[in-house]
Parts: sequence; C-alpha cells; structure tokens
Amino acid sequence: MSKEPIIRLEHVTKKFGTVTAVNDVSFETRRGELFALLGPNGAGKSTTIKMLTTLVKPTSGTLTLAGHNVTKAQDKARKSFGIVFQDPSVDGELTAYENMELHAVLYSLSRKTARPRIEALLRLVELWNRRDTPVKNFSGGMKRRLEIARGLLHHPHVLFLDEPTLGLDTQTRNLLWDYVQKMRREENMTVFFTTHYLEEAEANADRIGIIDHGELIALGSTKELTKQTKTTNLEQAYLALTGKTVRDEEVGPHEAWRARQRARTMR
Repeated sequence: MSKEPIIRLEHVTKKFGTVTAVNDVSFETRRGELFALLGPNGAGKSTTIKMLTTLVKPTSGTLTLAGHNVTKAQDKARKSFGIVFQDPSVDGELTAYENMELHAVLYSLSRKTARPRIEALLRLVELWNRRDTPVKNFSGGMKRRLEIARGLLHHPHVLFLDEPTLGLDTQTRNLLWDYVQKMRREENMTVFFTTHYLEEAEANADRIGIIDHGELIALGSTKELTKQTKTTNLEQAYLALTGKTVRDEEVGPHEAWRARQRARTMR
C-alpha cells in the first residue's frame, strides 16, 4: 500500500439551509487503502460520499480525488471511481451482461477492451452462468454482486461502497468482501466504504474514520482507536466515542427543508 494520498478532504463543510451536515472535515486516504467511514444515522457519512462522487457540491472546502478537484473537474473525477450505492441501481429489465455493456459504453470502453473484462468480472462474482438472465429475476445478493462487478469494470482508482451489504445474509456478505479484497490487492485500488456492521470494518479496514454530528471525531486503525478509548474492540471504541443514543436519519436537502418548515410553524 502506497503512502500517496488518493483522496483528500480539506476543511470541507456542507450546509443544507441552516442545517450543517458536514462541518470542517479534513482527512486523507492512501492509494490501495481500505478505508471505513463510520458514524450514527445523521452523522454525515452519505453526504461525504455524495460530495466525493460529485452528486453534491460542498458549501466550502476542497475535495481531491486521484489528483482531480472534485468540484472543478467533475468529469475527470468521475472516471477515476466506481460506486455501489446503498439502494440497487442496476436495470432490472436488462440482463446482467447488458447492464455491464451499458456501463462500458458510458465509460467509453471499446468492445475489444470491455468483453474480456466483463467476462472476467462476472466470473469473479459467480454470475457468468446467469449473464443472459434479466436482473429483475435476481436475488438481492446477486444484484449487489453485479453492482460490484459493474463498479470495477473501468479499472477505477477508487471504489466507493455505501452500505454495500445492507440486508444481505452472512454468507453473501463474506463473499462480497472476498471479491473486494481480491480486486483491491490485484489492482492496488482504494476502497472507501460506509457500514453499520462494525465487524466488517474491524475485519477489513486498514483505517477507520468516525464522524458524528458532521465532524470527524476519530481516525486510525482499530488498534489505535481501542487504545485511544481504552477498550478492547471496535464496537466498544465506537460507542465510547459516539454514545448510545439512537439517532435520526441523515440530513439531506429534503430533510433540511422539512426542518425549516417545522421551525416556521412553531414561531
């Protein structure tokens, strides 16, 4: 793993009206690193990923991805990453192979380049024998495996995984992490993920950032975080840092609008 930073956030803030979702966050991740961003609901995890993947613009601060300013060079930044969203994003009416072909066209991959890559990735995620099956007939785990294959198709420098194993059974979750670890080793790819399964972060992440109320409150390996909090595992360290209070869902533009409307009616 290189010490060269491939993701850099410098004093990044995102506000939705009067609500601050991310507040003055700065950190770096290295090329080839498997990095977990953890936090309670509403902490700012998804907003951070949305800013890094050009879906949301920061209010202030700078985000750099593979040497590209995410705000000023969006097209170049987009070509440098793959992403697996929390909610399914594959086209159910297309086959697995057609979904991969469509992604190849969007990233301007030639047929000569795309065909062997598609086959290799579908074999990797054990979907080659189902390549001609419409995705609407896939289980949730199969769709997630297809999304990971699709996200890797264009050889990204960074793979973003936003709650990639949410709702999956233990066997499928373990299988997905095996795929991710294999591709990370073979292609020196950085993996940036969020999860509420703390055992996933403890088992897979090189370093962990913990965000709460929009602020980065801790950063380090599991060993470093447990030492800092005088605990024995990541779950204990996480609870020591964030508390045990149940949180609301993360604030986004619609939630912020609702909050402003509620505030007006209370005046």
